[in-house]
Order: sequence, then C-alpha cells, then structure tokens
Amino acid sequence: MSKNIALIGASGYIAPRHMKAIKETGNNLVAALDPYDGIGIMDSNFPEADFFTEFERFDRFVDKWRRDTGKKIDYMSICSPNYLHDSHIRFALKSGADAIYEKPLVLNPWNIDQLKLIERDGSKSL
Repeated sequence: MSKNIALIGASGYIAPRHMKAIKETGNNLVAALDPYDGIGIMDSNFPEADFFTEFERFDRFVDKWRRDTGKKIDYMSICSPNYLHDSHIRFALKSGADAIYEKPLVLNPWNIDQLKLIERDGSKSL
C-alpha cells in the first residue's frame, strides 16, 4: 500500500535522492516546501504534488489536506539545512507523520529531550 509523503527542503542537496526513493517505492509525494521554486525534478516526477515556498501555507495545506481528504501524511521527509531539523521534525510529529531526516538529528543535544516528549505524547516516531 502506497504511503503519502510530504517533503521539506525540496531544492536541497539530498532532496533528489529522497524524491527518487519515493517514486521507486511507489509512494505518493503529496506536497513539498522550499523557499526556492525552481524544482524541475519534482515537476517531472510528481506533477500532481502541491508546492509551497512559504512554511505557513505548507502548514495550512498539511492540516487542511488531512481534514478534506480523510487521509493522512504518513511520512515527512526532511531535507532542510541541519539547523532547521529540530523545528521541522517537531512539525512532522505534531502533524501526525513519522519523520525521515538526514543526520544530524539536532545540533544541540538538549533538543532531543523535547523531541522525545513530542514523540511520546503522539504515536509517531523519528
């Protein structure tokens, strides 16, 4: 059964590998976020996916998509710069998605404790 995936950091260095894996495993890229909007690889592989350059609109889409479709985003692939991983992992978990990310998990070790609390309070994992 295919999974619904959202991607943060679509123009990043690692993002094409994540998109390739999403496609090769038969999963569905629902939406992507990046401040840069020249993402040709996304257009050619996932023309139906929604794309956002502003986090606030992406956040609204993720919430509204779940309510309107009755489906959930199963995974959030995080390909953003390292210093944003903590924030984007929090968003994924609070949105009810499992987080997929490249290392490092966080830059400051004390941020792991907060992620563990969010993970414990919900049913999603890192």
